Amino acid sequence: MTEEPECRAREEGGGSVKTMTCKQLGGPCDHQLRGVTADEVIKAQDRHLKDTVAGGDDTHAGALNDMKGRWKRPVSGMGWYRTTKRSFAALPED
Repeated sequence: MTEEPECRAREEGGGSVKTMTCKQLGGPCDHQLRGVTADEVIKAQDRHLKDTVAGGDDTHAGALNDMKGRWKRPVSGMGWYRTTKRSFAALPED
């Protein structure tokens, strides 16, 4: 089982938790994704997209395909990754 970001941040004395939405990461909804790092939020988005599409919600299928495509096109995928990390860094802490 994965620990919640808030618990891990307190235990590790690390950074504070920040929130991004599915929409901010290229998805269609306002589901909130939380993490101490941008990588945690990106992984949460990947899980959200996979779980939502597996549950029958086709509105997320395009975003899921985009996510899978990023790893097939490393140059443009890294551009998205860097932009997302900058956006995360600019967010206020929760």
